[in-house]
Amino acid sequence: MDLFEKISADIKSAMLAKDKVRLETLRGIKKEFLEAKTAKGGDGTLSDDVATKILVKMVKQRKESASIYASQNRADLSENELAEAAVIEEYLPKQLSEEELTAELQKIIAEVGATSAKEMGKVMGVASKALAGRAEGKAISAKVKELLA
Repeated sequence: MDLFEKISADIKSAMLAKDKVRLETLRGIKKEFLEAKTAKGGDGTLSDDVATKILVKMVKQRKESASIYASQNRADLSENELAEAAVIEEYLPKQLSEEELTAELQKIIAEVGATSAKEMGKVMGVASKALAGRAEGKAISAKVKELLA
């Protein structure tokens, strides 16, 4: 079962459970997936890789919105955004721990043969693709900088 089918099935169970936040979030995910499927130049399918990228983007948007709401003393809206982010994160691959991220990046640095911070771009290109959905871009970037320094 691919992500699109899983989301569709979970929408039904959220309706039956009368879980409003989950239902709204899943409908939002399905909307994004349908837009990606029917986008210009698309072939009408949605691979799990593309779906994962969409989910990562949605989580990032929710977290940014939550921090803006929190800075404006709108805790109610902030909590809702964080709740939606938590639902979306359930469909992402397991996030790497600090140690796992370091180990993966050390392998990539050895593969690429980078030795200085000047070669960070090479490492980031490979790392972004290899770790997509399993680690945030900021975390990858910070760790690569630290390892190459």
